[in-house]
Amino acid sequence: MPETTVLRVAYQGERGAFSEAAALALYGPQAEMVPCLSFDEVFRQVQVGACDRGLIPIENSLAGSVHRNYDLLLQHNLYIVGETILRIEHHLIANPGVRLEDVRRIYSHPQALAQCEQTLAAMGAIELVPTYDTAGSAMLIKEQGLRDAAAIASLRAADLYGMNVLRSNLEDVADNYTRFLALATEPIRPSGPSKTSLAFAGRNVPGSLFKMLSVFALRDIDLTKIESRPHRGKPWEYLFYLDFEGSLHEERCRLAVEHLQEIAAFLRVFGSYPRAQMPNGNHHNGL
Repeated sequence: MPETTVLRVAYQGERGAFSEAAALALYGPQAEMVPCLSFDEVFRQVQVGACDRGLIPIENSLAGSVHRNYDLLLQHNLYIVGETILRIEHHLIANPGVRLEDVRRIYSHPQALAQCEQTLAAMGAIELVPTYDTAGSAMLIKEQGLRDAAAIASLRAADLYGMNVLRSNLEDVADNYTRFLALATEPIRPSGPSKTSLAFAGRNVPGSLFKMLSVFALRDIDLTKIESRPHRGKPWEYLFYLDFEGSLHEERCRLAVEHLQEIAAFLRVFGSYPRAQMPNGNHHNGL
């Protein structure tokens, strides 16, 4: 019998982090999850071949884009090979026996604290302590045996670290979703509904952006995301990150990108990959 190779998936955070939940949703419990301290480390683990895949958050429906990961995509020679969208539900968790009225400090990732800002403000004079990870906050409170602190984290984190849920659904807005990307060293050829991601920069001439975007409009290609980021080393010039529906293995999409290559000053294609469905069964609306 041939030996089965277990897929190793790197993600940022501790066990119980939302990135781990996204990785499990995409690759299942049979994959080996590899926690990393930083997004940089996730990219490095995949780049050097220590892990087969990396799982990174790229945008949240409330807080917007994770700019660090857009920058890291350009700095590394990796491809996007998948995506998944996770409904984010925040829970206030604490050590067993700790009551809500005992809590004087709440630990969590800055984005989680921001997504629960109004709820937390209504709780009164409680110190908010930013940390590197939601699940890591729970682990810290557990390891230190804190009796006056709680963490904002996932239900899975509460289960993993043997903690109690003091309050659920802390997020200010119920429609709280994060989109995650899967990274690998080689591109794939997706089948079924697909999406393609790329980055480009224009030449400094009038109408440059209009002309570059028109290569998609002329071919009725649906754009699902466009994001500008400063072009490093070129003050007041910008790179554009763009997602569109379709695969480079479809002729109209391939021709659009070839057309863009002719008129852009810079172009980098991150890959085509299966398009994720929203947890409610829908998919992103186009631009």
